[in-house]
Amino acid sequence: MRRGRRRSCAEGLPPLGDLELAVLEHLWQAGETDVAEAHHALGRRISPNTVGSALERLHRKGLAARRKVSHAYRYRPLLERETFTARRAVDAAGGPSAVTDLGVLAAFLDELTVADADVLDHLESLIARRRAKDGR
Repeated sequence: MRRGRRRSCAEGLPPLGDLELAVLEHLWQAGETDVAEAHHALGRRISPNTVGSALERLHRKGLAARRKVSHAYRYRPLLERETFTARRAVDAAGGPSAVTDLGVLAAFLDELTVADADVLDHLESLIARRRAKDGR
């Protein structure tokens, strides 16, 4: 991936280091943050510049948006935690093409329905909303 190019959803999630994951977790909790706030919240023995670099990497990787306020940037997450977790699960299963395999989908549904009998109703609702959104 070239520097500065945002990743699409179809490309999967970019690899993240431990610090980037910690900063992303802070973004989800705070909603929006700057370098000083994130550095204070992480409570690590690292420099503010290192935290700023992690925020900048999250921005370049398409996981955080930023806006300039005075002389500093404020960052916010571009994905909700649940969406991020779901996309990580898809990536772990082999990506979108692997998940669309009917065997994988059937196994996934079997596991979900064992855990929660109402899950099929919820999935039907999600599918209906997606179809309505896509105009199908």
